[in-house]
Amino acid sequence: MAWVSLLFAGFLEIVWAFYMKQSQGFTRISPSVITILAMIASFALLSLSMRTLPLGTAYTIWTGIGAVGAFVLGLVVLGEPANTMRIVAACLIIAGLVLMKLAS
Repeated sequence: MAWVSLLFAGFLEIVWAFYMKQSQGFTRISPSVITILAMIASFALLSLSMRTLPLGTAYTIWTGIGAVGAFVLGLVVLGEPANTMRIVAACLIIAGLVLMKLAS
C-alpha cells in the first residue's frame, strides 16, 4: 500500500508542477487552486507512504517521479526542447529510481 500511495503522490507532483506553470505565477485562479489542492494531496500521500518506507527511498522516488514526469509533460504538452543531454539526464534519473527501488 505504501508503494501505491507513493506512486499516486508522484503523479500528483507532476499535476501540481504542470498547473503551477499554467497559473502564470499564481495569477490565474483555476490553475492556482488545482496546484494547491494537488500539492496538499501529494504531500499527504507522501507522508502516508513514509509510515513504512524509509525517508530516503520515499523522498527520492517521489521527487524522481515528479522530475521525470514533468520533463516528459513539458516535452509532449508544452513543446519544450528535447536534446540528447536532457534525455540522457532523464534516463539517469530513471536508472536511479530503479536502483533505489531494488535496494529497498
